[in-house]
Amino acid sequence: MKKNIMLIIKGMFIGLANVIPGVSGGTLMITLGIYEELIETISHFFQNFKKNLKFLLPIAIGLVLAILLFSKIIGISLDKFPFATTLFFIGLILGGIPVLWKKVNTKKKSISNWLIFALTFVLITVLTFLKSGDLVVSFNNLTFGGYVILFLVGMLASSTMIIPGISGSFVLMFLGYYKPLIDTIRSLTNFSLLGHNFLILAPFGLGVIIGIILVAKLIEFLLKKYETKTYYGVLGFVLASIIAIIYPLLATSFSIIEALVAAVLFIVGFLLAYKMGELEN
Repeated sequence: MKKNIMLIIKGMFIGLANVIPGVSGGTLMITLGIYEELIETISHFFQNFKKNLKFLLPIAIGLVLAILLFSKIIGISLDKFPFATTLFFIGLILGGIPVLWKKVNTKKKSISNWLIFALTFVLITVLTFLKSGDLVVSFNNLTFGGYVILFLVGMLASSTMIIPGISGSFVLMFLGYYKPLIDTIRSLTNFSLLGHNFLILAPFGLGVIIGIILVAKLIEFLLKKYETKTYYGVLGFVLASIIAIIYPLLATSFSIIEALVAAVLFIVGFLLAYKMGELEN
């Protein structure tokens, strides 16, 4: 029971991370100590169905609960207190770095490994400075082609959701699908729009599921064949994601009180991730 509650809490953090542009759900999966087991479980879901379902179900419950219950709260928090809210997630990421570093620190330190670290770090840093643009698609009067695109966007977004350092919500925003999808999720309780919302979320959700399975298998292959290099690449992704999160804050202003609250939330996030990561290792 204790482990299930912990998995639900971790699922909630991952769900919230995937709602916030710039924050990577894959990064939190690593810093919370469940990444490898999650990848292996998804890749071989039907081989040990009961065991895998027992592991995935609490995470899925937490993820869905976070998106349905707290997406509005997080949206308000980001609008009203962007600095404090973001510092909490930065704390979550940094709190898991010691656990990740232990994995890397036991590996062979070669020039090629550090080169991979540098390349992944630079890649995410460059993506950070790309302007997402003002494109916003419309879900009104979707054609068959529009539903196919929704499916493909779901595959792409889910792929980036589990790759550390890359924000799935940022990708959706870049493509113009972030706001209409968030609005659709928020209106799920409006039963008059139930049919319309289902037709939107069904192809997108199917794409998400297939994308996660395919990328999970790829990552599992990399961890088995090139474990050391993969971990160095992951470390580059994770550290660069902090820059991606901080960068939008440079244009924001905040009061002394918010700075103090942000400092407290940062420490809380750091300790939460550190303790939860320790429990998994």
